[in-house]
Amino acid sequence: MDNILFLAHAEADGTLNKTALEALSSAVELKQALGGTLDVALYGAQIQPAANAIAACGATRFFAVCGESFADARFATDAAASEALVRASGATIVIAPGSSRNARVMAAVAHRVGGCVDTHVTDVTAASGAPTVTRWFYRQRIEGSLTRTQRPWILLLDPGSRPAWKGEPASITPQMIAVPIGDSLRRTSVKGFVTPPADQQTIRPDADLLFVAGAGWTKKQKDGQTHVPEAETIIVDFLRNSKASLGGSKSLVDISGENQSTLHFMTHLNQVGQTGSSPRHPKGLAACCHGEEPHTVGWRFIGERRAINLDPNCGWARGKADVLYVADAFEVMAKVNALLGAK
Repeated sequence: MDNILFLAHAEADGTLNKTALEALSSAVELKQALGGTLDVALYGAQIQPAANAIAACGATRFFAVCGESFADARFATDAAASEALVRASGATIVIAPGSSRNARVMAAVAHRVGGCVDTHVTDVTAASGAPTVTRWFYRQRIEGSLTRTQRPWILLLDPGSRPAWKGEPASITPQMIAVPIGDSLRRTSVKGFVTPPADQQTIRPDADLLFVAGAGWTKKQKDGQTHVPEAETIIVDFLRNSKASLGGSKSLVDISGENQSTLHFMTHLNQVGQTGSSPRHPKGLAACCHGEEPHTVGWRFIGERRAINLDPNCGWARGKADVLYVADAFEVMAKVNALLGAK
């Protein structure tokens, strides 16, 4: 019988983010399917708010590593804290949120405790009494399931794969695990954070809408001229007014290497599909995209798809979009911005 451990790092204010609560939801469901026990392990500068928030999740034991040394993401201290928590719990299956902070350290933690790790997990079920992991391969074109006998088995759950756990807060006192932190573990120091202003942030994973721009924004328009500066203004205004997240087709993010004008704020980090990201926003709107298969694959988890394109025979018109607007994207988005501005 497996002992399941939910392992997560607390945020600066001591709470758990949505990604962590999604992983907790998966851990709770797996415990109910397999039986066994569920433990919780938290680490960070302060963990009491997080522990109280999930006290009603049904966990048997709560473990914690707490202190200023664990406030910031740092490989040495994060790995030491995670290793100590896994060993203290005696867990055979560890479910953790697939955050960038966890992704840097969990392979090392698995090696130290003699276990194994799988990343980009989208679901964990109990088939025939044994835990089975589901994940995507080949840029989410192929879905596969696997199981392992090696323990402990550490699983990093991808954000957006499960609904976040919800429950009433309560008071809980975690068992504190002491992790000695010498100078060798503090050689890396965090001096601060540099982030763009809110109105310059284009990648917003928690946004309700994903707006995907295609290469058509940089091509010659009906007057025979390109209008890249106007396209930039329209798109930036829309992102600012709607708080949407920005994606780009591979054609658009690659166009700068072809000595052509491109949107200065578009980078490969915005790329959707064909080796780009596969986002999980509730709704998506594509403009000036031809809708080829690799780009559409990037929309696999979008709940509602809409597109704007002058060509009624474009890829989006062939059953890949829920709604296709056959219109000029410049004119449509300018009108949308005017309506949003009026609000």
